Amino acid sequence: MDTAAAEWTAAPEDEPVRRAGRRFAAWCAGLLLAAVSVVVGCRAADSDGITPVPQVLAFLPWLIAPTGLALLLALHARRRLAMVWSIVVLGLLAWFIEPYGKTDEPGGTPVAEFKVLTSNVEFGRGTGSLVPEIRRHKPDIVFVEECEYTCQARLKRDFGADYPYRQAVAAGGSHGSIILSRVPLKATAGVTGTMGMPGAVADVRGHAVRLQLAHPMPPLPGQVGLWHRELGRLRDAAAAARTPMILAGDFNATQDHAAFRRILDTGLRDTARLTGHTRTPTWPARTAPTFGTQIDHVLVSRDFSASTARFLDLTDTDHRALLVDVTLHQGG
Repeated sequence: MDTAAAEWTAAPEDEPVRRAGRRFAAWCAGLLLAAVSVVVGCRAADSDGITPVPQVLAFLPWLIAPTGLALLLALHARRRLAMVWSIVVLGLLAWFIEPYGKTDEPGGTPVAEFKVLTSNVEFGRGTGSLVPEIRRHKPDIVFVEECEYTCQARLKRDFGADYPYRQAVAAGGSHGSIILSRVPLKATAGVTGTMGMPGAVADVRGHAVRLQLAHPMPPLPGQVGLWHRELGRLRDAAAAARTPMILAGDFNATQDHAAFRRILDTGLRDTARLTGHTRTPTWPARTAPTFGTQIDHVLVSRDFSASTARFLDLTDTDHRALLVDVTLHQGG
């Protein structure tokens, strides 16, 4: 009897502690939801916002984790508003995680099957691991970003006979890039950018195919406007193409960025989506495929279908390479 009475009188003393704990949980839930909601709100508004929103948008699916934690905190705090808020944000995330872009198959007759490879070799350091992959898979067209002077010299020395056609921007550091091809290339103006983005027209069994390497500046703090402008130039090049087109490289952007979706809105298809690999990470290579985001893409016009996509792990570079089997169709 005395023990029960003591417990009864002690219980009210614990209530302030419980209330304080619930208030703290409610505050934490609110802060998490506020931060996530800004990013999700920009995604819903079809905007990339300002720093740090563009950087966080690249990892949009991972925002499920803090939103789920916010829901648990809201449940602990017994805050109905925060619970509903969490559920709404989770629903929006689930909606936006769905793949973006068209997937309709081209009509017409298949006229050529070939392989396309894109790889960012990070200041040329990954060239040594890219070379054996080129030998092994024998892609017909190769896009290499951040291929500086020594990288270009190595590729010319090792593949001068196998890839006699090339279009390059010769520069140091991250500014150099090159397109290698087994099929004839005709030089054409590339897209203007801080880093090299060469272009060419390939003769694929008598059919002209516009090739354009993509490597806009990343959305670093203070450079988001430049990133937008360079992605906009790639979008303009895609919209202006009057022949079948392949636009490939390191876009420094994902389908969760409005600037990248505008490129897809020109009618280009993302071959990763066509082959069922919409969100397979390509960067950073150190944590992929467990954690990362897909910023390396091979985009094709409606004249192409894609059958397989493979992500190749290279050493000495922070990107995975992407190898795609595509088929050009005519008369669709």
